[in-house]
Amino acid sequence: MKPVTRRKFIASTGAGLLLPALPRLACAQDIAIEAKAAAVQLVPPEYGKTDVWAYDGSVPGTSLRLRQGERLRRTFINQLDQPSTIHWHGIRLENAMDGAAGFTQEAVPPGGRFLYDFIAKDAGTYWYHPHRNTLEQVSRGLAGPLIVEETEAPDVDDDLTLLIQDWRLDPDAQIVSDFANLHDMAHAGRIGNHLTVNGDQAWVRTAQTGQRLRLRIINTASDRILRLGGEGLAGYVMALDGMPLRQPEAFREIVLAPAQRADIFADIAAQPGETAHLTSIERQGTFSLAAFPVKGSTAKIARSAPGPLPPNPVATPRLEEARKLELVMEGGAMGQMASARMADGKTRSMRELIDQGMIWALNGTAGMTDQPLADLGLGENVRVRLVNRTAWPHAMHLHGHHFQEISDGTLGPLRDTILMMPREEREIGFVADNPGRWMFHCHMLSHQAAGMMSWVNVTS
Repeated sequence: MKPVTRRKFIASTGAGLLLPALPRLACAQDIAIEAKAAAVQLVPPEYGKTDVWAYDGSVPGTSLRLRQGERLRRTFINQLDQPSTIHWHGIRLENAMDGAAGFTQEAVPPGGRFLYDFIAKDAGTYWYHPHRNTLEQVSRGLAGPLIVEETEAPDVDDDLTLLIQDWRLDPDAQIVSDFANLHDMAHAGRIGNHLTVNGDQAWVRTAQTGQRLRLRIINTASDRILRLGGEGLAGYVMALDGMPLRQPEAFREIVLAPAQRADIFADIAAQPGETAHLTSIERQGTFSLAAFPVKGSTAKIARSAPGPLPPNPVATPRLEEARKLELVMEGGAMGQMASARMADGKTRSMRELIDQGMIWALNGTAGMTDQPLADLGLGENVRVRLVNRTAWPHAMHLHGHHFQEISDGTLGPLRDTILMMPREEREIGFVADNPGRWMFHCHMLSHQAAGMMSWVNVTS
């Protein structure tokens, strides 16, 4: 069965929406990047424009591309009416450049500026977003891709970034501003009613049979978990969260939690006159996120399976000597959490926590405190047992490092964000080789805002 286009689906529910613009490319030189209010055509012209917050006035923000080992310098200028920062998600960089407001730097006030300057040591697909009042600022549109190219380009015919955003729009195509909605925070989070790819709900790129495309897929939704498939594509998963797999895996379906990424080499199998699709598999059906109308064929009809991408220089943890930690997730609707500590060290009842906008806890603590999950020595090997005692999924993200899941004593792919399903227990391992204070939190931003925040301290 062919997927329904999202435009047709949303039109049938009374919210036909469309955004045409693709992000422009920019060189990695010392220039400014601005966060500011803008009006963009997220919907057909008869609906008028939508008021958003955007980097450089575009949705998504400016696409930043540089080569592995190059330096990125960007002067962030905050033209919003509230403080903000830029966090470079998934990039292993020095702590002072991480963009965590009130933690690694002071938030940039309205009218202020801050120079971000770091070396991109790892090739891969990354993204950037605010890390201050993150739920609102991301939901209003502040997100952009950061692509670090390999020193030698792989054998693909085109390299495409597909940045997916989830919008909650009212009948006038304006962003619904219920960011402190307690029901959302206590359940699955802020789920929108309108998905876009590169700002377009009907993203299209002409292709040819036999063409091999590199699809860099980025889930920038505040809380929506994506289940993606393909039709008319014969694909291979090459990298997750920017880090190459040891061996490519056949692409049939993939689940991406908020903040997660996947690099897929997609061979166009659809024939001329047909259309290949990257699809979103949802309860209501399967819908086209990105369409590839086939207009001909290449000389390379059959392509051999790709070899792995070059690995990034990430240390492998030595499990036999690793320090063991535990991070327990509690709270939320149906979570039966009776109380938790807050930043002032006082324990409060669930009713008192809710009055403070706190609904979730990590290791019995709701929100950031001055006590880390652990003080780690530089180069220390670490194992963290993750325990989800809640009725809801959580996308746990560690700043400044990549980790590997440990299963039966073996190490899985490198990730910076792991999706924990309800009542699930998993274990991850990493080498604490990046000095500084690093956040460790749920990247379902409604859950983060309502208490799911912790950190580790890596001493030098």
